[in-house]
Amino acid sequence: MNTIGLIAGVGRLPVEFARAARGMGFDVIAIAVAPGVDAELAQAASKFYTTGLGELDKLIQILKAEAVRQVTLLGKVTKEHLFSGAARPDGRMQRLLAGLKDLNDDTVMLALVREFAGEGIDVPDQTALIRQLMPAAGVLTKRRPSPAETADMEFGLSLARQIGGLDIGQTVVVKNRAVMAVEAIEGTDACIRRGGALSRGGAIVAKAAKPKQDMRFDVPSVGPDTLKAMIETGAAALAIEAGKTLLVDKKQVIELADSHGISIVAM
Repeated sequence: MNTIGLIAGVGRLPVEFARAARGMGFDVIAIAVAPGVDAELAQAASKFYTTGLGELDKLIQILKAEAVRQVTLLGKVTKEHLFSGAARPDGRMQRLLAGLKDLNDDTVMLALVREFAGEGIDVPDQTALIRQLMPAAGVLTKRRPSPAETADMEFGLSLARQIGGLDIGQTVVVKNRAVMAVEAIEGTDACIRRGGALSRGGAIVAKAAKPKQDMRFDVPSVGPDTLKAMIETGAAALAIEAGKTLLVDKKQVIELADSHGISIVAM
């Protein structure tokens, strides 16, 4: 049986991946690296381990012991953990971080990819086994966006691509062609809550891939938590990039959107 490693952060995406990979005949070795990883992952994977965030040497030793030669990186692990003191980097991680020019997302992730490669472990396109989660272009909900909302969606996606090009974040919240919030270290859901509160309802959330998106990590994804954050603040619509965004738990997402009159469009 083929074996694939899964380094898992928070959210449903690692569970979806593990189920899809096992359905294709893979033996999935999952390693949870952040607090709050979905409890179902332990059942969805063939084997399940946990490491502390920053325990890079332990992580690699697990992969080598399980004879893993390729590993997929999925799930939310925000840099907030690095600055909050929650992460306790081991010596190997400290050396890796100390050699970087900055701590931007791509810089850190590319360094990790190189570290894995040095151990003979490849990091493939993280969507390779779950491309069915990426919707094609079209309106995904019952309610279509109004012309004004469509204009805000196009405006928001343009800005989201620009901040992605600067490796800042992937999400912006806009209203009436004005920026309410830009995602940075706090992550998508916190950005939505902040921008939604400032807009006082009716905001548009836009999430886009980076112009030069590395498909091995940090591919944009939305799921039920995204919708729940929008519902909390009365947001009106969500724009994602068709064929470039992973839509997790699609049935639940659409049901949540339809029940609150939210329009979702893959553009």
